[in-house]
Amino acid sequence: MRVLVIYCHPVETSFNAAVHARVVDSLRAAGHTVDDCDLYAEGFDPVLGREERLNYHDTAVNQAPVQGYVDRLQAAQALVLVFPVWCFGLPAMLKGWFDRVLMPGVAFDIGDPAHVKPALTHLKRIAAVTTYGRPRWTALLMGDPPRKVITRYLRVLSGGRAKITYTAHYHMNVSTDATRAAHLEKVAKVMKGI
Repeated sequence: MRVLVIYCHPVETSFNAAVHARVVDSLRAAGHTVDDCDLYAEGFDPVLGREERLNYHDTAVNQAPVQGYVDRLQAAQALVLVFPVWCFGLPAMLKGWFDRVLMPGVAFDIGDPAHVKPALTHLKRIAAVTTYGRPRWTALLMGDPPRKVITRYLRVLSGGRAKITYTAHYHMNVSTDATRAAHLEKVAKVMKGI
């Protein structure tokens, strides 16, 4: 399977970097073809500027500023997102990728604005691997927006066809070598099951 990995963390020595490496290694070991997209390393610009916003609904031109990322997404059969949860949300860089790439003509069809249709129906699997600084109950209390974006919004965009997995390591602020090692093993298992 062709898997697009979207990785979003600015620090190469972070635990998220270790998670990212485990994701990529496990996918390749399982025989998948991996397109590894490190948003920070690639210098992705997360800002949806004025001209892009003005052209957002015009599917004849809206993809031009991010065509390479659109092509990579459309070539994928699976999407894996690796990111930390910051302030109970997606990192700004990843949110910018959503804003700029998941647009009309790519993620959904607005030919009939009253009946928007999903366009990521080619994705068979969607997975997110993430970390939270706080415990699970705190994320639940806050409504856990990142989980909803992955498990609900992306499900809608895939037309309900993609199997979705969300794997999180909670309470990183008090994590130990043992909890981090266990999480890496869990991540490897999930990736091998894709």
